[in-house]
Amino acid sequence: MKKYFLFLIVTLFFQLPNATFCQTAASIKDSIRQKADTNSKIEDKVIDEVIESNKPIKKEKAKYLSEVTQYGFKDLFKNYSYNSTIPYSSQVNPHAEKYMQDYLNSHEIYLQKLKKTSVPYFNFIDGILTKYGLPRELKYLAVIESDLKTDALSSAGARGPWQFMTYTAKDYGLIVNQQQDDRTDYYKSTNAAAKYLLYLYKNLKDWLLVIAAYNGGPGKVYSAIQKSGSRNFWKLQYYLPEESRNHVKKFIATHYIMETGANENTTDSKFNYSNLNSDDSSFRIPQLTLAEKKNLDSTKVAGRYRSEVIAQNISMDIGDFNRYNPGFDNTLATGSTYNLQLPDDKMKEFYTKKYEILNQSVDQLLKSVNSNFNSKNDQKYPVDKKK
Repeated sequence: MKKYFLFLIVTLFFQLPNATFCQTAASIKDSIRQKADTNSKIEDKVIDEVIESNKPIKKEKAKYLSEVTQYGFKDLFKNYSYNSTIPYSSQVNPHAEKYMQDYLNSHEIYLQKLKKTSVPYFNFIDGILTKYGLPRELKYLAVIESDLKTDALSSAGARGPWQFMTYTAKDYGLIVNQQQDDRTDYYKSTNAAAKYLLYLYKNLKDWLLVIAAYNGGPGKVYSAIQKSGSRNFWKLQYYLPEESRNHVKKFIATHYIMETGANENTTDSKFNYSNLNSDDSSFRIPQLTLAEKKNLDSTKVAGRYRSEVIAQNISMDIGDFNRYNPGFDNTLATGSTYNLQLPDDKMKEFYTKKYEILNQSVDQLLKSVNSNFNSKNDQKYPVDKKK
């Protein structure tokens, strides 16, 4: 009997740390989930306020939305948004290459001609999109919708540069009757388009899905999400109508031509598809000595880990961390996994603190995104009390 009790005590002793560890991990996951839910509620609240308001958008709100909505291009660009100082082929998602190549080949000449005459239109649209905190890339949606023409009219009755149907136009404050049609007014229709794009983004949180929904309606996109079990455009695209898929293809190809393309003034005049790779870190190989390679450990990581948080927690210089793990932040930002490499002793520290590091990383991310929504929120954005 004594042996049995001794065995039971020893067993419980070894199980307790595991149970405590599991509880801690579960608690951290719950904390992260709660913070994400809170962030989403704040985001949706601001979007609703912007859509419903008839007054100029406050700069604080526009800045907040610009920080939030940039993440909507995570499935197109490896660092959320396009950077004109970096070669196009090293930052666009490799899935986009074959996807847009046929459209690029057949429409490049026309788009190059349009590019020369479109600058005033793009500058005008950029100004309005910026007021709403929207990515400037969205101006290319007007190109594939109407070729930027105010008098464009589709067979279905959509009209203007943003191709609004009558009922959608009226929902977003445009007047459409026999005497007046605001859909053809560049200023009014672009403001309405900005609000409609925000509405779609609030529900889809991905700009490629928004573009598909802008063409075929959000219902088709919701159906594709349900059938595919994914919100990643590249995984659900074949559950969408062909016209909506092609709309996204046209958008990506148009963005490429307008930003770079066959232009003698750009260093990336030809899209070098051969350089594309699904893992951003492959563009930069770790520069390690033979001794460092012998004392190396690696593990696959995914999620919101941030390089500076990891380096701080394992007492490693951030420069050395980046040398071991080039492209770390950019790769994880796309939702991909990363093969984290560290010296053996540093990897042991990482394993010990990985959940704490993840929690700190998420905290840092949320603080940067919600910088305008701190304890002074109520003072900045008072809630109107309805009697």
